[in-house]
Amino acid sequence: MEGLGPFLVPMTLFISGAAVLIFRGPLGKAIGERIAGRSVEGADPVESEALHHEINELRYRLSEVEERLDFTDRLLAQGHVRNESGE
Repeated sequence: MEGLGPFLVPMTLFISGAAVLIFRGPLGKAIGERIAGRSVEGADPVESEALHHEINELRYRLSEVEERLDFTDRLLAQGHVRNESGE
């Protein structure tokens, strides 16, 4: 760390300046709009609708898998109780 001392301040200034330049450009504006929740320019409504449909389909499938897992857990628990009681 001692050898880095003289370069620490100029390096920090350089990195800070580069970050300011990057985030003041189109990348920074895009990130700011995304954070603010505004829609992205040029977003295809058909593609957005398809993505929403796919997300809903995946949610449905996940709920089905969760139900199956719960059912399996109940069956295993019943089998475990039966084995302990000697049946």
